[in-house]
Amino acid sequence: MTANLVPQSLRDALSLAHPTWRPHLLRGLEAVARADPAYLPALAEDDYLPTEQRIFAAFAQPLGEVRYVLVGEGPYPRAESATGVCFMDGAVGSLWCATGLSKPVNRATSLRNFIKMLLVADGQLDGASTAALAMQAVAERALANGAIGTLAELQANLTRQGFLLLNAALVFRPHVKPAVDARAWLPFLQTVLGALADSAQTAPTLVLWGKIAEQLKQLRETERFPQLCSEHPYNLSFITNAGMQDLFRPMRLLQAG
Repeated sequence: MTANLVPQSLRDALSLAHPTWRPHLLRGLEAVARADPAYLPALAEDDYLPTEQRIFAAFAQPLGEVRYVLVGEGPYPRAESATGVCFMDGAVGSLWCATGLSKPVNRATSLRNFIKMLLVADGQLDGASTAALAMQAVAERALANGAIGTLAELQANLTRQGFLLLNAALVFRPHVKPAVDARAWLPFLQTVLGALADSAQTAPTLVLWGKIAEQLKQLRETERFPQLCSEHPYNLSFITNAGMQDLFRPMRLLQAG
């Protein structure tokens, strides 16, 4: 039976998910096992990120409160950064420093470009000039005018807006291409999307960032969702993506309270 092919360590990791999600996540794991019976047992014996059983940490929000499903590529390739939540780098505390964005933010390229896109959308930054000198002025205003100061606050704002922050590949392994792990997790994501579509009075919006995330379009379940697609945020062009600016502008994610 497929249930026997879901290792106990992955079952135990479901404890970090909200109870409304757990039966659906287990069904998703069983779907992965049906598609490739060897995948999950091999994964459980391997070293992968995120650590500390945080593989399902993105599902902490109740299923019924999800309004957007944002899908990226995979966990950050650093143990201190991979949290199980898409684009939320665990190595980042403060967003700002006296000269602009903090060093940990600048190291997390995708997060850096996401924040710059939010600043452009909010009119605080010129999309044609996003380098160090311009960012210093932005940081000075942020530190003086009560903008959020930490990544935890940004994640909280995203949660309040109803974001489920997923990765197409739930794990990172340095010896496995992210696209390979992403293909293995497609049955899991198919189950997750089906559960969302079945339970929601209004289908959440599916936001796909990058080519690996866009593989989800091959799933028939995605036809049940409004969709927005863009390049992955590690591309500089993401900063001036008009569609993403239009989506996020009304949310004012960088504002406290």
